[in-house]
Amino acid sequence: MSDTQNEQNEKPTKRNEERASRGAERAQDSRGLTQREAKTVEKRLRLSVPAIYEVVRQEGEEEMERPTSSLWWSGIAAGLSIGFSLVAEAALREHLPDAPWRPLVDNFGYCVGFLLVILARQQLFTENTIAPILPLAAEFTRKNVLCVMRLWSVVFIANMVGTLGVALFNAALPGTHPEVFQAMLEISREMMDKSWFTMFVRAIGAGFLIAAIVWILPSASGSEFLVIVLFTYIIAIAEFTHIIAGSVEAFLLVAHGDISIFTMIWDFTVPVLIGNILGGTALFALLAYAQVKEEIK
Repeated sequence: MSDTQNEQNEKPTKRNEERASRGAERAQDSRGLTQREAKTVEKRLRLSVPAIYEVVRQEGEEEMERPTSSLWWSGIAAGLSIGFSLVAEAALREHLPDAPWRPLVDNFGYCVGFLLVILARQQLFTENTIAPILPLAAEFTRKNVLCVMRLWSVVFIANMVGTLGVALFNAALPGTHPEVFQAMLEISREMMDKSWFTMFVRAIGAGFLIAAIVWILPSASGSEFLVIVLFTYIIAIAEFTHIIAGSVEAFLLVAHGDISIFTMIWDFTVPVLIGNILGGTALFALLAYAQVKEEIK
C-alpha cells in the first residue's frame, strides 16, 4: 500500500514540475522573448570582435607558455604535413589534361597540407604571426618579447627541418609515381621563377590570409574545413608565396640539383619570410588589436 501511495504522490509532483518548466519557457523577458526564443537568439548571434580577440589572445598566451620540446615536435610534424600540399597538387596536375582550366582544379591540392596542419593543431610558423602578437601588443614587456622570439625561432626551424625531410625523401626515394615527381619539380620551378621583389610582395598576401584564418576560426564552428580550403585555395590560385609550403618546393629543387642552397635562402627564404611576417603581424595582427583596444581597456 505504501509503495502505491508513494507512486500516486509522485505523479502530481512530476506533472507540476513539467507545468512549471513549460511556464518558464513561455515566460517573456524584458525583450518580449520566451526563454526558448532567447536561447535561439543566443545560438544565432555571432561572436563579437572583442570575444574573437580574447579567444585568439588566450591561444597565443598558451602557445608562448608551451615547453620548447612540445613546440619542436609539433613544428616538425607541421613541416612534414605541409609537404602533402605539393604532393596532392602534383598528383592532380599529372592526372588532368593540359587545359587552360587545369590550375583551377589542381590548386585544390595545395589545401591538403594546410588542412592536415590546422585541423591537427600542429605548429605552423605563419599561424604564429598573429596569435602571440596580440598578448605582446597588449603587454609589450621584455618577457613577452623573449617568449615570442623563442616561439617563432623554435617553430620556424622545426618547420624547415620537416620540409627538408619531405624534400629529401621524395628526391632520394620513390615516394611517389615518377610522373607525379616530375609534376612536383615543375610546380617547384614555377614557384622559384619569380623575382625577389615579387616573392616579397606576394608573401604579404599569404601572411595576411593565414592570419585571417586564425582570426575567423573561433566564429566558424562546424565550418572550419570550408574556411581553410577557401583561404588556402586563394593563396594557391593567386600564386602568393608561403614560407613553409614553399620551402618544400625550394628544398626539392636543391636536393634535385636545380638550385644551390644559397640561391634558395636569398631568392626565396629571405623575401618570403619578411613578407609573411609583414602581412600576418604588421598588417593583420596589429590592425586586429587596434580595432578592439578601446573596448578591452
